[in-house]
Amino acid sequence: MRGEFDFINSLKSKLKPDSSLTGIGDDAAVINQNSELQTVVSQDLLIEDIDFRRAWLPLNRLGRALGHKALAVSLSDIAAMGATPRYCLTSIGLPETVWRTAFIDEFYDSLLALARQHNTQLIGGDTSRSPDRIVIDCTVIGEIKRGRAVLRSTAKVGDLVFVSGELGDAATGLELLENGKRLSTGRTANPSLLTMDALIKRQLTPTPRVELGCHLAQHNLATSMIDISDGLAADLHHLCNASNTGALIDESRLPIAHAIHQLKTTRPPADLALYGGEDYELLFTVAPADKHKIPAHFDDESLTEIGIITEASEGITIKTGERSRPLKAKGFVHF
Repeated sequence: MRGEFDFINSLKSKLKPDSSLTGIGDDAAVINQNSELQTVVSQDLLIEDIDFRRAWLPLNRLGRALGHKALAVSLSDIAAMGATPRYCLTSIGLPETVWRTAFIDEFYDSLLALARQHNTQLIGGDTSRSPDRIVIDCTVIGEIKRGRAVLRSTAKVGDLVFVSGELGDAATGLELLENGKRLSTGRTANPSLLTMDALIKRQLTPTPRVELGCHLAQHNLATSMIDISDGLAADLHHLCNASNTGALIDESRLPIAHAIHQLKTTRPPADLALYGGEDYELLFTVAPADKHKIPAHFDDESLTEIGIITEASEGITIKTGERSRPLKAKGFVHF
């Protein structure tokens, strides 16, 4: 059966090339604005029962979580281009029963709070009634100096592969939610509950790495970049396919939170880190000569070297100890 990215590639083949933009196939579109600046545009959907479930939180708290996440996932795409977000547009479809609650006010209060953190202005959108499910669409418009946008397609053989933050947190949070765990309703000092709350929050309210993306672009440090939404393995494949390269990842270097090892998850921690998705961390490549310019931490988040870009003929592989194997492009797929 045709998958999402097969469809995207077939759609790209039907479009007329335009030298004024970088279009379908990256984290965001890049459009020439003037001789100094380019406009960067990204759009994302959140669909009830696909991207979230109403049972995870009371409606008012769900509104706050979704207001944050709807904007955060689009901000993450802007971050992956190295751009600065400026404006957002948000459209939402709600069942009438949800409209009658505090959901919509909590949604926009939370979205605007995150927008203010990133100096981003809400400039429009649409509101509609839907039959039975919540549907959210968010567009973010950013800008960047001309020629500075960091693409997926510009990794070079020999570049080092880095990732920000920790991997697998969001996937572990999702597993907890699907197993009936919920956020604590009040203050707690229970270490186990605090750990689960932190992981669930990483699923519900991810942090877009906007400042890091801008830093890497402004200082010409990232040779290519993508945000981790489908999972490290899948998104590494997207980057390597766009750049026509391979990659070798060292499993022992994967930054996995100690909390994940403490929990009894149904999947091994490395699987959650590689294939879980929705971490919204940045996966980027760096020329070896610039390795010393990458700090160990940025805004209190670790930056970890996990591998190297190789020739396309060598494939995309992962090393565990002395043994290497193909790294499959497993991760979240819509179809």
